Amino acid sequence: MSSRLSRTAWTKAGALVASATALFSAGLSHPAPAAAASGAPAGGTPAHATAAVLDLDGTGRTVVRGDDRVYDTASIVKVDILAALLLRAQDEGRQLTGRERDLAEPMIRSSDNAAADTLWRRIGRAPGLAAANERLGLTSTTGGPGGKWGLTRTTASDQVRLLRAVFGSGGTAHAGSGGLDAASRAYVRTLMTRVVPEQSWGVSAIGGAGSRALKNGWLERTTTGLWDVNSVGQVTVRGHRYLVAVLSDGSASMGDGVSLVERTARAAMGDGVSLVERTARAAMG
Repeated sequence: MSSRLSRTAWTKAGALVASATALFSAGLSHPAPAAAASGAPAGGTPAHATAAVLDLDGTGRTVVRGDDRVYDTASIVKVDILAALLLRAQDEGRQLTGRERDLAEPMIRSSDNAAADTLWRRIGRAPGLAAANERLGLTSTTGGPGGKWGLTRTTASDQVRLLRAVFGSGGTAHAGSGGLDAASRAYVRTLMTRVVPEQSWGVSAIGGAGSRALKNGWLERTTTGLWDVNSVGQVTVRGHRYLVAVLSDGSASMGDGVSLVERTARAAMGDGVSLVERTARAAMG
């Protein structure tokens, strides 16, 4: 989204780099010290974060940490935009055109906003997104007004439903009905594993470095100066594939927001792994 860039430099092993077009942050440290640990703006209302975790190789149950309320998507909606585009192509019995691929790939890999603008129009904006989401099983996502795709509203549990439509085995896809076919799912997954290194924070804080597939979003709200920071994707922990969505808002800076998202992801993963272990023990009697 186009908004003011923070000029504060943050540190982390493997620094993030600034980008004038996509609000790239310059890094962060975690865990954050003292006052920053809550993600709260100084003297203001505490930031909020919600995480949802689903074990693809175990219970199939989604564990939610925090209040599963709606948040702005910022750029994580780009996965949803691509899914809608792929459904349209499936319905027309074709592959994506070269031009569509030229837009889709930077939209996911480097969070290119101009590419998202074009593809948002191509899918029919909010009504097109809603039609796709009905097929993909999302129930709590509302497209942004007009051209403002980054102000799409969603919940963490709905983002896990979207991730399941991408990383799950999928059902039967038919023209005009059903979800993403195998080729479409593989295409989205591939792009999410090739996100540029400076945008590899977030859910990658859990799982091995080689196991990440993710998309992040960040937006400074002009009305408040506070940040929406989100991360969604798949990670592998102890041989299990987990779908993880962490949404947050109200952080004083992007660095605080990323730190909050990563701490929330690690805490939620602990909840999710505990659920798997409890379920396994119960099955063993």
